[in-house]
Amino acid sequence: MYEHRTEPLIPVREFWRRIGRHFLWSQLLVVIALMIGTVGYNLSGFKLVDSFLNASMLLGGMGPIGDIPTTGGKIFASFYALFAGLIFISVSSILFAPVLHRVMHKLHLDEEAARTTRKKS
Repeated sequence: MYEHRTEPLIPVREFWRRIGRHFLWSQLLVVIALMIGTVGYNLSGFKLVDSFLNASMLLGGMGPIGDIPTTGGKIFASFYALFAGLIFISVSSILFAPVLHRVMHKLHLDEEAARTTRKKS
């Protein structure tokens, strides 16, 4: 997926395409997680809009809104809260991966160039 450390950096234009692809994958993950949460809260006794609100708030790290009337709904909300935390971490990782890779690759290339220059001297 990424260039090897011995390969040169990809051009800036290709780098922005890579960031765009990562952004699209992260948004797909958020939409799927939002759909799971909306359906789960809806089955727990919330109206559709309230279900969407609860799922959105948990995915955004804010916390649930309203009391959950059923025991099954409370169990779902517990697991969904853990799931939402993992989705937050996953989306952050997907978004930052190309940038961190480019920085690390650039630093490694600079280190190799310095090492080669020292050997020639």
